[in-house]
Amino acid sequence: MIIFNGKKAADEILSELKEKILQERIKPRFAVISVGDNPASRLFIKNKKRAAKRIGVGISHYKFKETAKEAEVIKKIEKLNQDFRVNGIIVQLPLPKKFNQEKITERINLEKDVDGFCGANRALLEKGEKPYFYSPFPLSVLVALKSAVKNFKGKRILAVVNSKIFGQALKSFLKLKNIEIDFILKKKLHFLDLKAKLKSADVIITACGCPKQLKREMIKEGAVLIDGGITLLFNGKVAGDADRESVEKKASFLTPVPGGIGPLTVAMLLKNVYLAAKKHAKHRKKH
Repeated sequence: MIIFNGKKAADEILSELKEKILQERIKPRFAVISVGDNPASRLFIKNKKRAAKRIGVGISHYKFKETAKEAEVIKKIEKLNQDFRVNGIIVQLPLPKKFNQEKITERINLEKDVDGFCGANRALLEKGEKPYFYSPFPLSVLVALKSAVKNFKGKRILAVVNSKIFGQALKSFLKLKNIEIDFILKKKLHFLDLKAKLKSADVIITACGCPKQLKREMIKEGAVLIDGGITLLFNGKVAGDADRESVEKKASFLTPVPGGIGPLTVAMLLKNVYLAAKKHAKHRKKH
């Protein structure tokens, strides 16, 4: 089984970004908004801060308690939209259940939506048009897919995801790249027909936060596994959706957790922040 080295791929992107930022003398900056105290979210933000510092990208973290009101979060986003020093805005997901995720992310200015998940960006994707920003996670999945599969013709690709919005965005993005996939929601994980679908898939993409649930008996011989799920365990370690020990002698390719899709997604995010900073600097020069 080939183990994808996402950290190496991410390091190459980050080194290139660092050099460009120094040469072009720009100061990219983005803001992260978090609500509540989700352990996995803390880890994600920590990784973003570490990578941003390494390449000279500024980051501001705005923390809201779970008891905060939706209007407070929206007010902060609108303020950041008007701040010319901020090139990108991210709302760290998941949000507590009482918050309307779509309503909040919709308030991010399209030109600052470096996560690529606001409605306007998704609408462009669904129409088969290039969005203002491609979302970092699908970009990372594409890199891994191209490392594993040389010819997609006739390949059956199935994604197991935790939201319909996310699944559709992933499907629309890959369709732009001439890669056709189907997706299914994780709430159907226990349905018998899912096992049949997994067994027939040449490529399985997972992003559902179901630690080690994808087992050897659920996949076909030689399957490609793109594991984008991550769960913070009680012992402080992280686990992906695939059980590596179980699948390693049957799968042909695996993106490990940690060290696979995660670091690559952070690098792709910072690349979007850099591109946003360049666009904003160019716009200011014109005016």
